[in-house]
Amino acid sequence: MVSAIKPKLGRNEKKLLKKKVALARKRPAFRRQEWFRYVKLGDAWRKPRGKHSKQREKQARRGPVVDAGFRGPKSVRGLHPSGFRERMVCNLRDLMSLDRQMEAARISSSVGSRKKEILEEKAEELGIRILNPSGEKQ
Repeated sequence: MVSAIKPKLGRNEKKLLKKKVALARKRPAFRRQEWFRYVKLGDAWRKPRGKHSKQREKQARRGPVVDAGFRGPKSVRGLHPSGFRERMVCNLRDLMSLDRQMEAARISSSVGSRKKEILEEKAEELGIRILNPSGEKQ
């Protein structure tokens, strides 16, 4: 089974990855200032810049502001929770260039179902983990 493939990580990296995942669970939802007031704003984060902004001043009744203190450990930043580095794959050549010990494939959304099936079969042959497999084969 392809999902059983694990990355080659040191003891310290494994510990930091667990810490990163735990921090990500605790991290609050950073929402744009007054996201609740106007639908057109959406809730995607924007830094509050106003002169009288309550959120910029970090007043308790406003939402949390993105800060350096919310980051994860530097050595495991950018890793998928499984421990692999993600690489976008569009064709067989991209799949072949992966380091199967440290990288996992994420098949591009522009790839069709027929080609995706071929890529998944080849990845299973090579022992490469696919992060977004099609749900048909189980």
